[in-house]
Amino acid sequence: MLDEFLPSYDVNEVHSVSTDAPPAAVMQAIHALTPQEVPLLVALMAVRSVPRLLGRNRPSLRGPLLDGFERAGFAKLRERPDEVVFGAVGRFWQPTGGLRPIEAAEFLDFDEPGFAKAVFDFRLERSGEGTLVRTETRVATTDAHARRRFGLYWKVVHPGSALIRMAWLRAIRKRAENARLR
Repeated sequence: MLDEFLPSYDVNEVHSVSTDAPPAAVMQAIHALTPQEVPLLVALMAVRSVPRLLGRNRPSLRGPLLDGFERAGFAKLRERPDEVVFGAVGRFWQPTGGLRPIEAAEFLDFDEPGFAKAVFDFRLERSGEGTLVRTETRVATTDAHARRRFGLYWKVVHPGSALIRMAWLRAIRKRAENARLR
């Protein structure tokens, strides 16, 4: 479904993990996973959030991780049993992320200069007895100035971004497999 929302992009990254858990358990884990289960994400996002932490707009670490993304300004663009897609518009190179809340229906046509559009998904594929869980992140900028700014930012954050996604996938696998054992 990412092609539907961001068919062309400036950068992307793809990561995956296999699990013995069935797809329904994996999707449930994706939705139920909490920030505490992905401590690397919390640590790296805390570094990024220093300006907000000093102010009154502190991000909550309670509840499911994806709910927190929605509260922060990401929109759920689509969901089906084997995939969920989120998107955001922002100036990600700014210390606060410059997120601009947007409705799912507005995401596709958004093209205001000076911004970047980001999408990420989790999609599931049957793999033998288990499930392959993939996440892809894509970012497209709306003009040359934003492309330069985002490009510099991406060079710095890409390694951490990749580590976060790998840790996130491992936590999903752990939660899904633990749920299966109960």
